[in-house]
Amino acid sequence: MISPGELESARAMAAALIHRAGVPMRSDEPPRIEAADFGLGHLEIEGAQILTVAESPRLAVKLIALFPGQTLPEHWHPMVGDDPGKEETIRVQWGSMAIFAPGAGRLEGWPPPAGKEAVYSVREGRMLAAGDQYYLPPGTRHWFQGGLEGAVVWSFSSVARDVLDRFTDPAVVRTTVVKPERP
Repeated sequence: MISPGELESARAMAAALIHRAGVPMRSDEPPRIEAADFGLGHLEIEGAQILTVAESPRLAVKLIALFPGQTLPEHWHPMVGDDPGKEETIRVQWGSMAIFAPGAGRLEGWPPPAGKEAVYSVREGRMLAAGDQYYLPPGTRHWFQGGLEGAVVWSFSSVARDVLDRFTDPAVVRTTVVKPERP
């Protein structure tokens, strides 16, 4: 759960990163940036700022802004009916990030958030810089962590059903709840 002030601050910081990455935004887009704290209550440590750029029944394009060291929790995209699940290509527009997925290689010095080691099962990772990309087949467990300056990342995927994503951490709630303003 985040406060309205935290939401606005996260949106402003994400919009600034997106601007720094050289991605133009329309005036209606910054207010649409989702500040996903995953119900964990510490957005700056575990969370992501997500702008859905395009979405159809077959395709989704999103911009993900990660603050320095911010971790998008470990998750995977499950089968839905006869659909094998979302497949996704991540491409870094600006900054750097660590991506963790089975078979990604060995990456030292990028631990999961303190005290959360038990819910981050994938420890193979690689660094991605601007222009680098990584393909994630359906059902692949993965997580991201923003680099020293953060990162702005494109997500190109088949149909996105984010509310159906599965997370290793049972405390995760995919839909962000904004605390009501006090009178």
